[in-house]
Parts: sequence; C-alpha cells; structure tokens
Amino acid sequence: MEFNGVAAVVTGGTSGLGEGAARALAAEGCKVAIFDLQEERGRQVADELGGIFVRCNVSSSESAEAAFAAAREAHGPCGIAVNCAGIAPGSRILGKSGPMPLENFDKVIQVNLVGSFNVMRLAAADMASREPNADGERGAIVNTASVAAFEGQIGQVAYSASKGGVVAMTLQAARELAREGIRVNTIAPGLFMTPMMAGFTQEVQDSLAATLPFPQRLGQPKEYGMLVEQIVKNPILNGETIRLDCALRMAPR
Repeated sequence: MEFNGVAAVVTGGTSGLGEGAARALAAEGCKVAIFDLQEERGRQVADELGGIFVRCNVSSSESAEAAFAAAREAHGPCGIAVNCAGIAPGSRILGKSGPMPLENFDKVIQVNLVGSFNVMRLAAADMASREPNADGERGAIVNTASVAAFEGQIGQVAYSASKGGVVAMTLQAARELAREGIRVNTIAPGLFMTPMMAGFTQEVQDSLAATLPFPQRLGQPKEYGMLVEQIVKNPILNGETIRLDCALRMAPR
C-alpha cells in the first residue's frame, strides 16, 4: 500500500510504541492523526510530524466517532490505522485482600480489547469509502497485542485476556474485511523501552534485558514503527499476528 498523502490514525501515539508508529508513518509521507488523552504531549508530537492531535477515549463510541470525524475533516478518510492505546495494571485473581474487583478486569478489557475493536470498526468504515489501488486494497489496520497473550505472567490475567482477544480478532477481521480490500494484522511486542519501562531503575531494565535470547536489549519504539511500515507495505501480509520479542518466552513471574 502507498504511504504518501494517505490519512493515518494512530491511537496512543503520544509516547512509546504509538509514537514510534506515528513517526514512521509520517516519515513515509502519511498525514497522521494522533488519538490519545495526553493533550499537551499529543499536540507537541503532532506539530513535530505535521499532523493533528485529537483527544480520544478509545473505549467510548461517542469519543472515537467524534475523533474520526475530526481526522476525516482534516485529512480525508482513514487509510491506515494503528491501535496502540492500552493499559497494563497488574492484579492477581486472588490477592491478599481477596478476589480481584471485577471492575479492575473490566477496565482493562474495555480499553485494550473493546477500544481496539472500536477503532477498527470506525477505521474500516472510512477505508471502505476510499478508492482501491491496483490490488483492490483500500486500507490496512495494525493492532497491538503482546507476548502476554501467549505467556501471561502471574498478575496479568486481565491484560493477557485483553491481548489474547486482540489476537483472536485478527484472522476473523481479516477474513471479514477482505471483501472491502482491507488488511488486518497484529503485532505482539515483547520488552520495549516505553515510558513505563523507563520508570524502572537501570538495574531492573538490565535484568529484564538479560532474559532476552538475542539481542539482549530492550526494543526501541522506532523498531515497532519499522514493523508497522513493513506490514503496511507488504500487500499479501494479512490476518497475521507477528511476535516482535527477541525470541522471548515469558516465565510465570
């Protein structure tokens, strides 16, 4: 799929993996709209990329619909959508104070899984209105899961369930949206230098990096962005979940 002049939406694009994706797409000539809740940082990144920032709660249908309308008015219908918005609070099913509050589980599912679907459905509606290229392609969607979808650690039950749901949607969505010329793929990252990771001490970062087979270092957001770019470029890559994790297989804790 071509990049130059194509409208792209990146959720969670103010930092970490989302920012890496937004920068990669902008460098290829996309008109980038960043959807996030962090307004100050979002506007700063958008200005640097020559794009726009739109405040958006991905788990809200009204908020996401308004965000897509604003992006469409500025850049035209979305041709590339990258889902990076997410949360990762840890909580055990049965902790010292009793069973996990149900609202804790629900919140993670709402943001990570429902939010990804919410953006995917609205992006697909935009893409279906675009003129197809020679292959009949109208758009490309990239969702973000996690290695925790496959090897969830203790305390990650909600996060693993939400990311497992993203993986489970991938092939089904690709099959359903094929008739519209829309591809759907998912990236399952391992350990990356995100703002959350940067908050850990160097000792903790080094100990985590030591668990990686090769290379033994944390991934960089720009490397996530590189894979987004490659997925969008390759016209026959569809319905796939790709691990981006240095061959990591997570231990129980």
